[in-house]
Amino acid sequence: MANNGFTTTILHSDRRSSIEHGAIHKPMHPSSQYAFADARELAAVFQGKPGFTYARQGTPTNSALEAKITQMEGGAGTVTFATGMAALSATFFSLLKAGDHLITSQHIFGNTNSLLGTLAGLGVEVSLVDATDANNVIAAYRPETRMVFTESLANPGTQVADLQAIGEWCRGKNLVYVIDNTLATPWLCQGKAMGASLVVNSLSKHISGHGNALGGAVTDTGLYDWTNYENIAEAYRSGKPTSWGLTQIKKKGLRDMGGTLAAEAAHRISVGAETLALRMDRACANAFALAQHLSKHPKVAKIHYPGLQDHPQHGRAAQLFGNRFGALMGVELVDDVELFDFLNRLQVLILATHLGDNRSLVLPMAHTIYYEMGAERRALMGISDNFLRVSIGIEDVQDLIDDFDQALI
Repeated sequence: MANNGFTTTILHSDRRSSIEHGAIHKPMHPSSQYAFADARELAAVFQGKPGFTYARQGTPTNSALEAKITQMEGGAGTVTFATGMAALSATFFSLLKAGDHLITSQHIFGNTNSLLGTLAGLGVEVSLVDATDANNVIAAYRPETRMVFTESLANPGTQVADLQAIGEWCRGKNLVYVIDNTLATPWLCQGKAMGASLVVNSLSKHISGHGNALGGAVTDTGLYDWTNYENIAEAYRSGKPTSWGLTQIKKKGLRDMGGTLAAEAAHRISVGAETLALRMDRACANAFALAQHLSKHPKVAKIHYPGLQDHPQHGRAAQLFGNRFGALMGVELVDDVELFDFLNRLQVLILATHLGDNRSLVLPMAHTIYYEMGAERRALMGISDNFLRVSIGIEDVQDLIDDFDQALI
């Protein structure tokens, strides 16, 4: 097969595998169980041979999607899950145990922050640091440190972690390095190029793009030597060592925890993924234009967007993401703007708690996702009471500009 580009590879991924009747898309396989004519073959699949037994551990539809995500991230293998949070939960709970230490960025999604609180309650020590400087990660290291976690592009503050420097340091320390690549997407930034061991993507967001399916994925980049990771159970220390970590995540996350992606959702995500690059380019261009416009608006106190020159990690974002700065921004309105009245005047942007949709979405963060964590934790993350998370879609950009202008009266 020719060494095709990103979109060509994803568009033709299904048909380059074996599909009946000449179909170009892998069909949905809704069956919950898979029969065998040979009992020895059934036993062999249970003992590690590739195949399908019970849909909780995967379906042919899911496998086709996993192949696409692996190609997107340039990885060695992928496991899909029912949601992005299921993918993160499976990663943490499968690979960490009580007494282990996790270093994580303090600039993370609110639900991920809640998950880390649950992890800490089970005996895993968690250190929150400013990962925009690798020195902060290095300073938090302990002998019991096992893993480092960060988002490639932070939700919702748009901080850009010191991804490559952290990756180089993790490799030297033999630490599992996990990057949540949901907002940058593998189109802007491959986790493998940052030195990640594992890359997590919420497939519900840009990769699917149409707001009609939930899903998540964990991709092993092939860079980490799992023979040196003491938390891999003996049962999974067989076959190629590069597969050990992902096998344990799959067995625990799907078989034991049941975070399985349904075949219908997998099919929708797989089709949506075909246009990721096209949609992201349009959404990034829209976001850049809107950020420039709003940065000069008298009713806007601050714009958090890596494409702007005053963003603390603007240069890093330009280098890592190829001058495409993502489709998410934080918008802080001046104090004399009544936040909820402004939101109610919007006509194009949708009031909704989601990201990476074809439609532009807006959400007041302090009053919704970050309400539960309290004012002190919000202050640490830079979330003011007038902080809006804005996920930009593929509308005509002038309509987005006009909508903000008419609502900011």
